[in-house]
Amino acid sequence: MPSDSLDAIDLRILAELQRNAKISNVELAHRVHLSPSPCLTRVRVLEERGTIRHYVTLLDPLHIGLSVSVFIQISLEKHARTSIEVFEDAIRQRPEVMECYLMSGDADYLLRVVVPDVQALERFIFDKLTPIPGIASIRSSFALKQVKYETALPLPAPSRKGR
Repeated sequence: MPSDSLDAIDLRILAELQRNAKISNVELAHRVHLSPSPCLTRVRVLEERGTIRHYVTLLDPLHIGLSVSVFIQISLEKHARTSIEVFEDAIRQRPEVMECYLMSGDADYLLRVVVPDVQALERFIFDKLTPIPGIASIRSSFALKQVKYETALPLPAPSRKGR
């Protein structure tokens, strides 16, 4: 659903749900100035259209022993469709990989990997990454400090007609 088809109420619903997905429908309705039934209908429509993909619980990585965050640049030997598919399928299977992006520029892929310690990173690189066929180079950069981390997307301003 393109953002231009979202009205001001939809945008307020999305903003509230991004802040707290556990909010009750009654509280959500109150915050967006709707009655509960139409609010629930709007949420269901947003879910059905795929605007709301799913709900998650965000964990603190330090509380569960994941203290090392690493950005890994991957370059492939070839850019044939089969090489790309093999690499991407292998990466999708790895729970340590939090994000993976096909990039322009020097590296073909950028991964964000979270592991408990440097030894776990070494095992991940040598046991899981290097066996993937077609990798030409692997370059890692450790995150020393997380300055900003957001999961809520910046929502567009409501159009005048949606107010």
